[in-house]
Amino acid sequence: MSAHATRGIRGLVTAGVLAAASACAGTRGMPAGAAPRATDAQGAYDVVITNGRIVDGSGNPWFYGDVAIRGDRIAAVGRRGSLASRPAGRRIDAAGMVVAPGFIDIQSGGGGFLGGDGRSVSKLTQGVTTEIMGEAYTAAPISELTIGGRAGDRPDNTAARRFMGPRGFDAWLRAMQANGTSPNFGSFVGASTLREYGMGLRMGAASGAALDSMRGAMRRAMEDGAFGLGTALIYPPGNYASTDELIEIVKAMAPYGGLYITHLRSEADKVLDAMDEALRIGREGGVPVEIYHLKAAGTANWPRMPAMIAKIDSARAAGLDVQANVYPYTAGGTGLAACFPPRFDADGQLKQRLADPVIRAQIREEFARPTSYWESLCEQGTPQGVLLTTLRAPQNQRWSGKRLSEVAAATGKDWLETLMDLVLTEAGGIGTIFFLMNEDNVRLALKQPWIKIGTDASGQDPDSVRGMTHPRAYGTYTRILGKYVREERIIPLEDAVRKMTGAVAERLLIGDRGLLRPGMYADVVVFDPATIQENSTYEKPHQLSTGVRDVFVNGTQVIRDGRHTGAKPGRIVRGHAWQETSTPK
Repeated sequence: MSAHATRGIRGLVTAGVLAAASACAGTRGMPAGAAPRATDAQGAYDVVITNGRIVDGSGNPWFYGDVAIRGDRIAAVGRRGSLASRPAGRRIDAAGMVVAPGFIDIQSGGGGFLGGDGRSVSKLTQGVTTEIMGEAYTAAPISELTIGGRAGDRPDNTAARRFMGPRGFDAWLRAMQANGTSPNFGSFVGASTLREYGMGLRMGAASGAALDSMRGAMRRAMEDGAFGLGTALIYPPGNYASTDELIEIVKAMAPYGGLYITHLRSEADKVLDAMDEALRIGREGGVPVEIYHLKAAGTANWPRMPAMIAKIDSARAAGLDVQANVYPYTAGGTGLAACFPPRFDADGQLKQRLADPVIRAQIREEFARPTSYWESLCEQGTPQGVLLTTLRAPQNQRWSGKRLSEVAAATGKDWLETLMDLVLTEAGGIGTIFFLMNEDNVRLALKQPWIKIGTDASGQDPDSVRGMTHPRAYGTYTRILGKYVREERIIPLEDAVRKMTGAVAERLLIGDRGLLRPGMYADVVVFDPATIQENSTYEKPHQLSTGVRDVFVNGTQVIRDGRHTGAKPGRIVRGHAWQETSTPK
């Protein structure tokens, strides 16, 4: 089904779903095509938003209209003035503003909402009302092999054990709900998490009992409300998984309607081959495919983007359901350790190997004369294009905000020796921004009908955050609406909003969010199309976007006049295969 099919999605509001919505279990994603039950019974509305330009998330042309909210639902959507005579607890004048569904971030980064205050300020001030996690890692499912994984990079044993057992994925979702969140949230299963569940951090093929345990965990997570499987195939241990292994795992989720969503095994020299692998997994596994942050990384690969788009178009024409998403920046962000050959991180022992002079010499030789194909982000971006953002060791903190090339020059070492020293001397990972892409390819990707928008970032609070981050955490959606819609006119407003709302809901089979329709949950954004913009930069990232005036999540206002209200009405959003009362297997 094409992305434009979002125009037909509807939410089916049943008694069961309403009951689930009020419970901490969350809301269920439902198949597209079901019709919502109007909730416009006689009586006062809680909120009526009047005089706005309604951009409803379907891609249809905007119109002047009013939106009414009662409880946690949209009660009515009408022409401007049609709700003027109806009683309301509060009226909000949206003259000059756009009224749209809340944005659904299909690639929210980080580990979720287990800690912190759950407000996700940098996301809400962009208009994001639902965050979908699950690229590579999730806090569940876990096994004893997970518990025995690399020290310092996994949750402590006591906390992690909360998510063991046959309903661990459900327990994780409920724990985040109990912590309290402003946005809604849901998740794919992290494929690296699943790999650790069955194999720990060992390299090699998963087979026999190990593969069976991974398939079983995948099935149970789907019953707990996962949207599918999320891979990141350039990072250990995810890149230890073979194509055949991934096919076997997605076969386990296929009967549940799962989606295979992937950070490709290559986004650079072998990106077309990596796309072929993803298409094969979808075809042989019997599942649709979604490509995370479609990109051609490295100057030499920039001309490949048209061929990448043609490959997706060709696959779709041949009947394979493949789509993609993108963030609107020319730099990516991940850990500095992504620059190393994966085999040196086997069993989670990278730091120990970096401390061994003999192995350091082997690493240097692997960079000079690779024995197998792997991609170093440091080489793709060049040391001048590697910006260090998060360093915690006292001796390294002075390098925050510096390029790898600058650190090398200041220490009198070459960039590779500098890289090894930095990773070795930091207890955790080093946040890094890699400048890899170009603007023309961003614009080209945004124009595609099957593209959706995601941040690949966690929400931030500029009042309490430490260190630097990627500006996409603060400005992904506002950058698109300000730069690519208003200023450059790359895509029309209606299509941009569709790619942020209805298209994502359709892709994830979330039938009760993503559109402004009676019966849908009242996730609503009011923004000024003339002033909306990002303010975050690579050098000064912790600056909130402006132009988003009001945001409602499940009918509760979380942004008022551009400021967070402190409310935390967010709920779990689950995949449509969720079985709340299923017997653990």
